[in-house]
Amino acid sequence: MCGIVAGISNKNVLPKLIEGLEHLEYRGYDSAGVAILNGSIKRIRSTGRVTSIKTKVKNSKLEGLIGIGHTRWATHGGVTEENAHPHISNNKIALVHNGIIENHEEQCIRLKKLGYQFESETDTEVIAHLIDHYHKKNDLLKSTQLATKDLTGAYAIAVISIENKDEIICARLGCPLIIGQGKSEYFAASDISALIAITRKVIYLEDGDFAKLTKNNLEIFGSNLKKVKRKVNESKVKISSMDLGPHDHFMQKEIYEQPRAIGDTIEAVIDNNKFDSALFGKNAKNVLKDVNSILILAAGTSYYAGLTAKYWLEDVAKIQTSVEISSEYRYRKTVPNKNQLVISISQSGETLDTIEALKHASKMGHKKTLAICNVQESAIARASKLTFYTRAGIEIGVASTKAFTTQLVSLFILTITLAKNKKLITRKLETKYLNDLRGLVGGIQTALNLEPQIKQWAKHFSNKEHALFLGRGVHYPIALEGSLKLKEISYIHAEAYPAGELKHGPLALVDKNMPVVVIAPNDALLEKVKSNMQEVKARGGILFVFADSDSHFVETKGIKVIRAPRHTGILSPIVHTIPVQLLAYHVALRKGTDVDKPRNLAKSVTVE
Repeated sequence: MCGIVAGISNKNVLPKLIEGLEHLEYRGYDSAGVAILNGSIKRIRSTGRVTSIKTKVKNSKLEGLIGIGHTRWATHGGVTEENAHPHISNNKIALVHNGIIENHEEQCIRLKKLGYQFESETDTEVIAHLIDHYHKKNDLLKSTQLATKDLTGAYAIAVISIENKDEIICARLGCPLIIGQGKSEYFAASDISALIAITRKVIYLEDGDFAKLTKNNLEIFGSNLKKVKRKVNESKVKISSMDLGPHDHFMQKEIYEQPRAIGDTIEAVIDNNKFDSALFGKNAKNVLKDVNSILILAAGTSYYAGLTAKYWLEDVAKIQTSVEISSEYRYRKTVPNKNQLVISISQSGETLDTIEALKHASKMGHKKTLAICNVQESAIARASKLTFYTRAGIEIGVASTKAFTTQLVSLFILTITLAKNKKLITRKLETKYLNDLRGLVGGIQTALNLEPQIKQWAKHFSNKEHALFLGRGVHYPIALEGSLKLKEISYIHAEAYPAGELKHGPLALVDKNMPVVVIAPNDALLEKVKSNMQEVKARGGILFVFADSDSHFVETKGIKVIRAPRHTGILSPIVHTIPVQLLAYHVALRKGTDVDKPRNLAKSVTVE
C-alpha cells in the first residue's frame, strides 16, 4: 500500500524521484522520504504530502546519481518522521519497503542480541539491519537474498549501500515492483504511474525475483540468484491520465470518463458483433468448456461487482455462482471442483488478499482460472489461465469508479459468452444483448446529466452522521457500493440492506435524521420496493429515490425522487451506479474532505 521509487543515472536523480513520488500519491499515504548516495547516505523525511519533501530537497540543494524514495501508509507504528522510510542501518544500508513482515518481532529480538538499535516502530527496519548483518561477509545482492530468507510476509524492496555506490538491489514477493529502462539509467517503482514521464519500457518482476540496477545494465535473478530473463514491455498508459484537466478532483474526472472507459471495454465485442470465448484468451474455449459452477474471489468494490454478476450468471447462463471475500476464503476449508471456474477480480491485479486467495484455490486443485483486472502483466493476470482486461485506463482516485463499472461490463460479457456456449441464447437474443451494450454508453451519459439534481440532494446529507441504502435483487449490490462510496470519502457511516430486510432489524434505526437512499428502477421488484419505502415513510424517514422515468413515483413530503430518462433493462445496475457515485462525491465536497485521498485508506491494497 506504500509507494516505491528508486533510480540510478548519470544525472541527478532527485527530481525524477520526487516526480515519481508525486505520481504515487494516489495510492494513499501519510508520510514520505528520499535517500541518496552522495559521499554518504543523505536522507530527508517528512509526515504529510510529498510537497513537504519537495520543499526540503529544494532548500537542501541535495543532488545524487543514485537514490530511493517512498510514500508510507502506516501499518506498524504511528505517523511520525521516525517511522517514515527510507530506513538506514549503521549509516551503510538504506532501504524502502512495501508490504508487511509478519515475523518482524522475532527478527527484532534476534537483531537486538546482535547489537542493532532500532529507531522506529516499523517492521521494515528489521530488513535494513538484516541486510547490513549479512553484508559484512557478502555482496549486496547476496546479502539481500539472505535477508529475505529470514522474512515471513510480503515485500517489495529497493536497497542502496554506501559500499556499493553504483548499484541498486531490488526484490519482490507478493507486492508489485517494476523496472523502467531509460537512456543510461534504470528506475524501479511500485507501478507504472511513477515511470511514464521517464520511460515506457518496463519490466515486471515476478515473485521471488531479485534485480541489480546500474546506470547501463539490468540483471534479474530468480530466488536462487541464477539469472533469468523477463520480457520488456511497452507501456501504453497515457501521461494525460495523470492530469486533472478541467476537473477539480480525479474522482470527478474518472466518473466522467466512464462512457469512454466502457466504450473501450466493449469495443472488441461490438466490432466482432458477437460474444466469443476468444475474448478471454487463446485457450478460452477449452478452459470454459464443461464449466458447471463459478467461484468469484474479490475484495471491496470488486466484491460488489462479483455479487452483481452472480445474478446475471445464474439467471442468464444458468450456472451456480458463489462470491467470496478474498481475505476470508483462503482461511477456511472448501470443497474443490475441477469443473468450477475461479474468477479473480482486482482493479490493480496486485490486491494481496485476492492473489493469495487465487493461490489457495490453485493449491486446492482448481485449474480453470480467469482474471478480470485493469493492469496488464499484473500478478493476478499472470497467475490465471485466462484474462480479460478492463480498459478503464489508470485510476487515481482511491474510491473506485470507472474500474467498478468496467468490471461489471466485463462480467456481463462473460455471462452472455457462457450462456451462448451452453446454447441457452438464440442469435436473436445475442443481438439484443449486443444492442444493450451499444446503448450502455448513452445510458451512462444520461445518468451523468443528473448531476445538478444530485448536487442539490447532497446538502441534505452533509450534516448527517448515518445513512441507509436500499436495493432489491440485482440492484442490492449497487446499494452496497453506494454506501461504501459515501463511507470512503465523506466519512458518514452508511450501511446497505436488501429492502426486504428492513423489518428484520434495520428499521429500528430509521428516523428523520437517517436519510434513506433507494435504488428503484422499473423492474419486476418495483412494487415490492415501494412497499418497503412506505415502511420508512411511516417512521418519519426521509427517502431519496433513484428511479426511472416510468416508475410512477410521486414526489411528496418525505420522498425525493430523481428519475433517469429510461430503464436500461439487464444493464440497469451499471447505469444506477453513476448516481450513487455522484452523490458520494458531492456530499464529500460539502463536508470538505479530501475526495481523492480519504483518510486511512490506500488505493493499491498490497498488505493483508
